[in-house]
Parts: sequence; structure tokens; C-alpha cells
Amino acid sequence: MQDNIREKLAVLPAQPGCYIMKDKHGTVIYVGKSKVLKNRVRSYFTGANDAKTQRLVQEIVDFEYIVTSSEMEALILEMNLIKKYDPKYNVLLKDDKSYPYLKITGEKHPRLIVTRKVKKDKGKYFGPYPNVIAARETKRLLDRLYPLRKCNTMPDRVCLYYHMHQCLGPCEYKVTDEQNRDIVNEITRFLNGGHKEIKQDLKDKMQKASEELEFERAKELRDQIQHIESVMEQQKMTLNDQVNRDIFGYAYDKGWMCVQVFFIRQGKLIERDVSIFPFFDDAEETFLSFIGRFYLHQNHPKPKQVLVPVGADKDMLKELLELDVHIPMRGRKKELVELAMKNAQIALEEKFSLIERDEERTIKAVEELGEKLHIETPHRIEAFDNSNIQGTDPVSAMVVFIDGRPEKKEYRKYKIRDVEGPDDYDTMREVIRRRYKRVGKDGLPLPDLIFVDGGKGQMSAAMEVLENELGLDIPLCGLAKDEKHRTSELLYGDPPQIVEMDRQSQEFYLIQRVQDEVHRFAISFHRQLRGKGVIQSELDQIPGVGEKRRRLLLRHFHSVQKIRESSVEDITKLGIPANVATTMLNHLREKEAEQELEQEQEEE
Repeated sequence: MQDNIREKLAVLPAQPGCYIMKDKHGTVIYVGKSKVLKNRVRSYFTGANDAKTQRLVQEIVDFEYIVTSSEMEALILEMNLIKKYDPKYNVLLKDDKSYPYLKITGEKHPRLIVTRKVKKDKGKYFGPYPNVIAARETKRLLDRLYPLRKCNTMPDRVCLYYHMHQCLGPCEYKVTDEQNRDIVNEITRFLNGGHKEIKQDLKDKMQKASEELEFERAKELRDQIQHIESVMEQQKMTLNDQVNRDIFGYAYDKGWMCVQVFFIRQGKLIERDVSIFPFFDDAEETFLSFIGRFYLHQNHPKPKQVLVPVGADKDMLKELLELDVHIPMRGRKKELVELAMKNAQIALEEKFSLIERDEERTIKAVEELGEKLHIETPHRIEAFDNSNIQGTDPVSAMVVFIDGRPEKKEYRKYKIRDVEGPDDYDTMREVIRRRYKRVGKDGLPLPDLIFVDGGKGQMSAAMEVLENELGLDIPLCGLAKDEKHRTSELLYGDPPQIVEMDRQSQEFYLIQRVQDEVHRFAISFHRQLRGKGVIQSELDQIPGVGEKRRRLLLRHFHSVQKIRESSVEDITKLGIPANVATTMLNHLREKEAEQELEQEQEEE
């Protein structure tokens, strides 16, 4: 344990509050809350922890805490801090999805539409629906039953919907406000749970049409009844009081928790939500935090009532959510909570084997790689690869792996500016220099390990820049390939030596994934540039420079970069007019400035 942590642990208050764990880069990696800060924070650094918690503790080099006046205040503060810092060890709740609603517009001739935005207008909203498919199926059914207009803009003549009896044709025929109001009332009654009565009305009409020998009309009514049954009655009733409820159940084991949410709408179980995640605090407190963030940060629509299992702090949830929160002790509601708990336990057990396999491929592979190299576990790996075709338009790419998984939002592309010809070593020097100068300038996190695609030459070029120019001491490896362009060996050390590795081991598979990914990213970038015609000479775009002059210039100066660095006098010696030479140099230098700005934006 580090001295600064030991000293802070000694003065922790026995009060409620939040604690903020940081790694060696000062990055917030975990946020938690507790009724008693002193006991909770000390528990991380004393006593026995599972492997998952040990990994968290190994990364902690500092922590802060904020004392609050109550546990409720600590819970709200914890949710806000997690949203602000997005710590990698906290529960990931990034759904933020908006649910679909059915809306009857407030226009003179109203329409029935599916929308995800609820506004304060003259429209009527119904929902939310668990997904857009359910909303569209219900709309399709109502379109068959009730002939509201379908078009966004009123046409000049009736369309197919009119001939299908799904629209009254207000574009061509007079439709009264009373007719529209009756249809809107019928749809409203249907969506507010009255579809059974409407289905019975249709059955009565079908029977009457059949008795009057109107068989085509009876068939239409029969089809409408079948559509109602298929869309609205796919599931049996679970509760009879028509109250919208969310039912929560959870299970936990081995430092992992599964939370299941059943969505009950109009008495039916329409959807469920499953979340499985690691946790590091008390199980009941983690469950409480989950529910708070589920509604307040994920924008899940609130029901009329929430049911939770025995042990949950319903009073705190009531205050936090401003909802009716209930712990059922008997009857059908208790059975549904127990069913949610049972489903959570089953889901957790089924996922354990997949989680263990994934950890073996990622986190454990990273730990084993660190042991092979005799360095600390390289949680953050950055890898580089160069790409060119016979020296034309060289580019480089960098990928980032965090805990064995690709972090694609941190990938970077580089157009090589200062290297002429197919010089892989100078290309590596340039991109390493540009990358880690930017890291230092912007205060970005440094990697724990760097991979360069290549052997001793590429390693030496990269290390020269890191140590001699930038003064950085970061472990660096070379990734060599065989004649079939497959990962053959890992090089490390000074001088570089082959690291003995089992080719069937997860750590070897990890370096293969890293090398394949950075190579793919570099190649795709190079192809993208070639597809845009980047390999064409910049001289082709300059007025006054034709094919003959272009050849003359390149024969004398050998490259566009040399032309850019020359003077007007140097160019006029070749017989090119001074005004053309001036225009050409201005164009080339402006183009270079634009490319530098573009590259800076790409690196950011």
C-alpha cells in the first residue's frame, strides 16, 4: 500500500459520502458511495478480495472523498459523478434510448403516427411501447380499423388508402369535425385498454352481417378481429388492474450482479431488460444505485408503480424517484418479483462461463503478457503500423487496446509529411514523434506498452525518439511476421530478443489480434486516400503547369516537397515564367498548411 493512501485511510470520517478512485494517470476509474466512508474505503485495501476487486485495487494510486449530509445525498452525488467521469469500473448504463409512442396529431384532419418525441402540443400520446416494431404493428392494426388520413401533405385527389377504406378522403370529400372526433375517441378507447370491448362489437357486427348474407363484409370484420387478437393479445394477462408497473429482481455471485426488469403495461408483460455487470460495493446499495440511474440517467419512462424485492430500501427509492415503490409480500405481485429474481439468477449462471472465457482472452491475457515481459500489467497498449506502395503516399496508423479490447474511438491516422520514398524507419520516427508530442501537449494518458509492426530496425527507430528526443521510458515491443504475413514472434529488450511464448496461449492470440487490427486499419486508410485520388500530383491542379512543365520540374527537383522548398529564382532558371512560379509556390505552401491543420484535427 502506498504511503499517501495509508495516510488518507487513517483520517477517513465515519460519515456518509462518495469516494473517487484514481489511477497513475490521475484518471477516475471508480466512483462509489457509502453510509460510512471510513469502513467502506478501508475494506478495499484490507482483508481478502476477489480477483476482480484486486485488479481494481492494483490500479488505485490515489483517492478522494466527498462527505454528504445523508445517504440520499450520497446516492444522488454518486450518480452525477459517474455520469461526469464515466469510470471504467462502474456499471455501464449507456442506453439512453427514447421509447416510441403512438400520437394522434392535433390537426384539423388528424393523423396517427409513431414518434419518439413527446411535446406539449395538441396531440394525444399513447405508450411508451417496448420497441418500434410493437408500435408500428399497433398502428398498422388501427389503420385497418379507423380511416384517419395517412398523408403528411394533403394531396389534390384521393389515394389508394381511400379505395382500401382506410381514409375518408378529406383531400377531395367533406369530412366533418364530428366524424374526426368520433374516430379519435374510438382510437383513444382502444389504446386505453378497450380493445376487448371493440373486438366484441366487431363480433356482433360480423354476426349481423352474416345473418344478412353480407358475406364479404363479414369476412372483413373477421379479419379485423383476427388482427386485434394477433397484435393485442399475444400474451396472457399477468395482472388485472391495468396499472403500468416495472418489476425489479436481482441476483449476485462472485462479484457480479444481474438485474432483470419486467415491464408490465396494461396488465401484460410486454418486455424485459437484462443487465449483467461487476460490482465492488454492498449488493443492496449497488442495486439501489442501479435503479436510480435506470430512470434518472437512462431516460426510461417512469411507470405508475415499481415493485422491488425484500431488502431493498423502498423509502429511499420513493424519495429519489418520486414514485410509488412497493415490496409485495403475497399474491401475484410477489410471484412476479420472485420470477424476476429467478430469471436474474439463471441469466447470471448462464453468463458466467462466457464472462470467464472473455476474461481469459482479454484481462488475463494482458496480465500474462506483462509477466512474460517482466513489466506491470499493460492495461493500455498502443500499436503502430506503416503502409505505402513503393514509397508513394506513406501513411501510418495507431490502434489502442485497453484491457485486451480495442478502443476504436482512440484510433488515429497519420499522413506522413517529412519522409520521402519508402523509408520505414524514418516513417516510424515521424509518427512516434508526432503521437507522443501530442500526448504530452494535451495531457493524454501514456500507454503501458507500445507495439511497432516490424523488427529490430523499427524498434530502434521508435526507441530513439521516445528516449533521446522525448525522454519517455515506455516498454516497447516489435511484432515480426513470417513469410505468410502471420505473427511469428515478439521482440523485446535492449538489444531486442525473442520472447518465448506458447503459440496456443491467450497472450499470443492477443498480440496477433493487435497486429492484425493495426495492419487492417493502416491498409484501409491507405486505400481510402488512394480512392480519393490523393496519389495524383499536386502540380496538376496549378494553372499554367501542364504535362511538359510538370515533367521538367519533377526531373530537376525529384519531388513536390523539394519544389515547395525552392525559390522563384530556382524555378525561373528552368525557363518557367516568374508569375507561374509564384502562383505555383503559393499554391503548394497553402496546400501544405491545410494538410498540417487537417492532420492536427485527425490526431485530436
